[in-house]
Amino acid sequence: MRERLSLDDDTFVELVVWKLPEPLAGSAHCFKYRLALVSGNICVMRYDNEAGKGDHKHLGEAETDYAFSDIDQLQADFWNEVEQWRQRWKTL
Repeated sequence: MRERLSLDDDTFVELVVWKLPEPLAGSAHCFKYRLALVSGNICVMRYDNEAGKGDHKHLGEAETDYAFSDIDQLQADFWNEVEQWRQRWKTL
């Protein structure tokens, strides 16, 4: 999967997921992914995995572990946080 979806004039999400022949070091599944929310040319949130680090997410400058279960849940969790972020920024 590779999609870029515009949410408004200044904000978009990019969803990139591909299947690997074997798990990356640090992950227990065969997916490599990057799901990002970008606003004003700044990545404000990203879920990803990389060799050695495993599954994690970035919220602004903070990085925390992410408990990957499957692709559907990954997308649901990501979109839920996108909506939460949008609601916070609409009220400011």
